Amino acid sequence: MAAEFTPKSAMSIHAHPDDQDFTVAGTLASWAKAGAEIVSVIITSGDAGTNDPGRGPEYKAELAGLREQEQSMANSLLGVRETVFLRYPDGELVASLELRRDLTRLIRRYKPEVVVTGDPTAWFYGQDYINHPDHRAAAEAAVYAVFPSAGTRMIFTELLVEGLLPHNVKRLYVHGSEKPDTWVDIAETLELKIRALQKHFSQGDTHNPDKMIRDWAAEAGRAKGLRYAESFRVMMLEREDDSPRE
Repeated sequence: MAAEFTPKSAMSIHAHPDDQDFTVAGTLASWAKAGAEIVSVIITSGDAGTNDPGRGPEYKAELAGLREQEQSMANSLLGVRETVFLRYPDGELVASLELRRDLTRLIRRYKPEVVVTGDPTAWFYGQDYINHPDHRAAAEAAVYAVFPSAGTRMIFTELLVEGLLPHNVKRLYVHGSEKPDTWVDIAETLELKIRALQKHFSQGDTHNPDKMIRDWAAEAGRAKGLRYAESFRVMMLEREDDSPRE
C-alpha cells in the first residue's frame, strides 16, 4: 500500500553519515514537513570514509568531525530536530549488547512513535553490492532495541536507575527489504533528499547524485503508480486497540 500515515515523532538509526540520506531522507523530510519531530541517530562518524593514499590514520579524527558537520547540515535541510552521534568506530561495528543498550537508552529518552532503520537480513543487493557489515550491525541492534529492549522493564535495568522507563515503539520502518509492503510518496521532497546528499562534500558518490536518486525513487514508486517513492517493510508493533506485546 502507499502510506499516508505520518507519525508525531520518529527516530532514524543508521551506521554512517549519509546512509540515511541515500535511503530514507525523502520520507523523513515529508514527515517533518507534516509536523513530525525527527531525531537522527548516527552510530559511527564515518572516520573510515576515504581511500585517499595521501591520508594516514591521523586523519581519521578530522574526517569524523567533517562528516558530522556534513550530516548536521543535511539534517537541517530535512527538518530533523536533533542529531545524535554515538561515535562508534567506523568499519568495526558489531551488534553488541553495548550498542543495543545505547540505542535502547535513546529510544526510552526520546520516545519515538516510529523507528526507521535498515534490513539486518540483507546481505546482497543485485550482483554488484555487498551490504556493508556496519549497515547490518546497526540495523540488528536497532531492531532489537525497539523490541524487546525498549519496552521491557527488566532488560538493561541500569536504564531504570537513569530514570528511563520502558517505551513501546508503535511502528518499525525497515528500508532495503526485498519484500516491501509500504510506499511513501516523496515527489514533494525528492529535491530536498538530493540537496541533503550533496552536503556530504567529503564523499565522492554524493557530489552529483541527481540521476541515481531519481532513478531509485522512480523504480520504487513504479510498483504503486507513484512518480517517486521510498519503500519499506513496516512492522505494526502496537495498534490503537492492542496491548503492548511481551
